[in-house]
Amino acid sequence: MARQFASLSIYNYRVYFFGQMISLVGTWMQTTAQAWLVLKITGSPFALGTVTTLQFLPITVLTLFGGVFADRLPKRRMLIITQTLALVQATILGVLVVTGTVQLWHIYLLALMLGTINAFDGPVRQSFVVELVGKEQLVNAVALNSSIFNTARIVGPAVAGAAIGLVGLSVAFFVNAASFVAVLFAYAIMHPADFQAAPSRRSNGSVFHQIGEGLRYSWRTPAVLYLFIFLAFIGTFGYNFTVVIPLVAKFVLHVGPGRFGILTSCMGLGSLIAALGLAGAGRASQRVFLGATIGFVVVLAAVAVSPLYWLTAGLLVLLGIVSIAFSTTINTTIQMIVPDHLRGRVMSIFFLLFAGSTPIGGWLTGTFAEVIGVPKTLGIEAAICGLGVAVALVYRTVNRAAFRPAQPIPLPQRAAGESAVGS
Repeated sequence: MARQFASLSIYNYRVYFFGQMISLVGTWMQTTAQAWLVLKITGSPFALGTVTTLQFLPITVLTLFGGVFADRLPKRRMLIITQTLALVQATILGVLVVTGTVQLWHIYLLALMLGTINAFDGPVRQSFVVELVGKEQLVNAVALNSSIFNTARIVGPAVAGAAIGLVGLSVAFFVNAASFVAVLFAYAIMHPADFQAAPSRRSNGSVFHQIGEGLRYSWRTPAVLYLFIFLAFIGTFGYNFTVVIPLVAKFVLHVGPGRFGILTSCMGLGSLIAALGLAGAGRASQRVFLGATIGFVVVLAAVAVSPLYWLTAGLLVLLGIVSIAFSTTINTTIQMIVPDHLRGRVMSIFFLLFAGSTPIGGWLTGTFAEVIGVPKTLGIEAAICGLGVAVALVYRTVNRAAFRPAQPIPLPQRAAGESAVGS
């Protein structure tokens, strides 16, 4: 227990942790309600895929600029601005729904607004954690972030499903708006003097030159590029859960909002199990990473062919486990490798491949599901993810001289004779 929650001994991270815990429940409620709202209005997989595309397209276009801001501006101040704007977005959507005036183009426009906010919020938040805890506790803190994200993924959709059935869709959007108050309060009461940040380095080049620095570093560093190859394929064709799970629920399993919420919560349960396991294990090895990656491909293919509700629910638990083991290992490995002055820009590439690729994957998923059906679409996407694994392994083999033997990522000892802090 001491290893799993070691980062909570740091005040700034502790208030961040609990603020995020509350806010993320609201975020998952809105995600669930928005998907169901689109299907209720249109009944179209294509429309759902379009909303997802619009929500993530600004990340594709703008997140590299967000990485430059993350490296050059005070991160806490930027996060206060982005979270305030997200509060406004949720409130507008709630008002439109409760007044009965919401139309599909409203949802499209507000999804685009949220994506623009997240394009800057994501890289800043990814690189902010190391300022809160330092490198010594980074792996533990990232794993704990995953644990609260996935606790919210369990609670949020389940609560949203019940609230939609009992009260209506609008309550999910208003609860999300209110939840941002918690995270804004957390930022307000932090102690900036305790931030563990390297001194900012002034850049002599333009914004585009600074983006180029991050891209060149990632391309010329085999250990980083190797991980980004995995992320390019699986992030684009595998991490489309906001589209996939609603489509499976409605068009394969033929269930209502309550059972749809449970499916999303099942994946969150698996993700929470994996996050807590990584937080307490003390290391993240190459063997675990590869096992999780191959497991992701296999389980996604199994979801594609499952016709039974509870079998799909169980598979989603497994999918949650392997997806978090995959993403957390990549996140922490990159942040341990990259120099401080490039962290925001390199993490913006991580965020681009992880979330900014969703417009492509989300649009393709919705489009192909409309034409050939949901199961065949998921089967094709699982095969493409498998191809990505093969490409990455070939790259590592060809460039083996640039890689050290795979070693676990150790964490520093808290005191002589004590165990390392969990990853």
